[in-house]
Amino acid sequence: MANEHTCFIAGHANLPQGMAAKSVFDTLTITAEVDRKHGVILEASCTLATDHGRQYIHDLLKGISLKTGLAEAEALIRRQYKGKATSALLAAVHDLHRQYESMQEGE
Repeated sequence: MANEHTCFIAGHANLPQGMAAKSVFDTLTITAEVDRKHGVILEASCTLATDHGRQYIHDLLKGISLKTGLAEAEALIRRQYKGKATSALLAAVHDLHRQYESMQEGE
């Protein structure tokens, strides 16, 4: 899917103590392939410990625009994800948004 109309960005956040992923990673990372023009997340991945958790976050974020949908992404995470990583996921999405805006300003 990668082409000149997409970019790959990553957002990072610290993981809380007591999480399974904490034994492997110190930070939670959300990576995304994003449409450059509209900011729509085409594919997303994260460093949660389970395949199911990673797939769930992918499904939750896919189709959301980093240009206009940050509040939507936050609301979905708050409403639908009920794990210890909620704050880290929210912070990583914010960082992902910052990375997208920085990329837009640089072009």
